[in-house]
Amino acid sequence: MAYTVESIPDLEGTVAVVTGANGGLGLETARALASKGAHVVMAVRDRAKADRASREIRSEVDGASLEVVELDLGSLDSVAAAANSIGAAHDRVDILVNNAGVMAMPESRTSDGFEMQFGVNHLGHWALTAQLMPLLLDAPAARVVSVTSTARHFGRSVDPSNPHMHGNYDAWRAYGNSKLANAHFALGLQQEFERAGAGAASLLAHPGLTNTDLQARTVREGGGGFLGSFFERLTGLTGMSPAQGALPQIRAATDPEARGGELYAPQFGNFGPAVRRPIVRPGAGEAIRTLWEVSERETAVPMVVTR
Repeated sequence: MAYTVESIPDLEGTVAVVTGANGGLGLETARALASKGAHVVMAVRDRAKADRASREIRSEVDGASLEVVELDLGSLDSVAAAANSIGAAHDRVDILVNNAGVMAMPESRTSDGFEMQFGVNHLGHWALTAQLMPLLLDAPAARVVSVTSTARHFGRSVDPSNPHMHGNYDAWRAYGNSKLANAHFALGLQQEFERAGAGAASLLAHPGLTNTDLQARTVREGGGGFLGSFFERLTGLTGMSPAQGALPQIRAATDPEARGGELYAPQFGNFGPAVRRPIVRPGAGEAIRTLWEVSERETAVPMVVTR
C-alpha cells in the first residue's frame, strides 16, 4: 500500500523543524506534519513568505501548531541564531528535515565566502544539525532527514584542497557535488549515531522530478544554461505535484518501519509512490571522513554526537 499523508502516525507532542518550509516540498512537509499534530518550526529565509505559508496551513489544518524562525543557510551567524532560538523555545527536536536548497546557480558566495550551493545545501545544514544535536539527542527517537537528488550520481566527493571550486566552477557539477555531500552527510551521521549508541536516526530522501519553484528560480537567476530551461519546461509538463514529491521525505521522517541509513525516493526513479530504494553508492568511507573534516574546518562547528 502506498505511503500517504494518511499513513503518518499520530505526532501529537512532537517538535519538527523543517528548513525551507515556506514553499514547495518544505511547505508540503510542514503541512503534513502539522496535520498529524506535530508542532512545526518553519525555519525560513523569507519571513513574509513564511507568514503567508503558515496562514495557508492554519486555514486548512484545524489547530495547526506552527512557529516561524528566520534562517538563512548562507550565513553561519543566521544558522547559529536560529538554533539558539529553537533551543530557547524547546527542550527537544524529534524531527529535523534538512529540505531547503538551491540548484545550478550562477557562481556566487555565501556571506561566509562559501560556494553558494555547497554552502547552502550542505554546510548550512551541517551547522544547523550540529547546533541542534543536543535537542535531537534529548528526543527519545529523533530523525534527521537529508534531501538529496538523482544529481548526486554525477557529483564528486568534496575536494579538501578546493571545496568551493575556486577557478573551476560549473553550475551543474557544483549542484551534483552538493547533493552527493547531502548523501554522504546522511550516511555519515547515521554512523555517528550508531557509534554513540544514540536513539536518533539519519535518513536520506529524494523527491524525484517535482514541479516546485526550484527550477524556475534557477532560470530567474540566470543559472543552469540550456539544462536549466529544459528542466523548467520538463517539470512544468510532467513533474509530480509538490505534495507527491514531498512524500519520500515525509515517509523518511515519519514511517515507523523506516530505519537509519535508508533512502526513500519515488519507486520509478523520478516518479511514483515513495518507497525505500537501494543506495547505489553505499559506505563511501573515505569520502565521508573527508566531508567531516572539511565541514568542521570550514564552519568551525564540530558535529558532537554525545549526550
